Amino acid sequence: MKIRLSSVMVDDQQKALEFYTDVLGFLKKQDIPLGEARWLTVVSREAPDEPELLLEPNGFLPAQVYQKELFDAGIPYTAFAVPDVQSEYERLLEHGVVFTTEPMDAGTTIIAVFEDTCGNLIQIYQV
Repeated sequence: MKIRLSSVMVDDQQKALEFYTDVLGFLKKQDIPLGEARWLTVVSREAPDEPELLLEPNGFLPAQVYQKELFDAGIPYTAFAVPDVQSEYERLLEHGVVFTTEPMDAGTTIIAVFEDTCGNLIQIYQV
């Protein structure tokens, strides 16, 4: 069994695509029209054949509630590994990214949390 796909709910797929590619640096992998929505995935530049992240529209009311409750509670929807949290933090700040948690030592890892402009908090971490 392998993880090949994960998803993050977004309130606007185009805005999410721009943020996840232009700001975070992911690559668009798949973009398949599905009526009003798209099957829209991004992948890591360093590992384009590794798991894809689906930018999933949150048009379903329970999904919207779940996403908002996580955000309001300050809980990241997902986390991305980075080699150096401090340098990634500084790079993202230059792109205007809003952080809710500055880089901090969390024991065995260093973390920071930012808003993805699409309704989510995302954690970056360095082991």
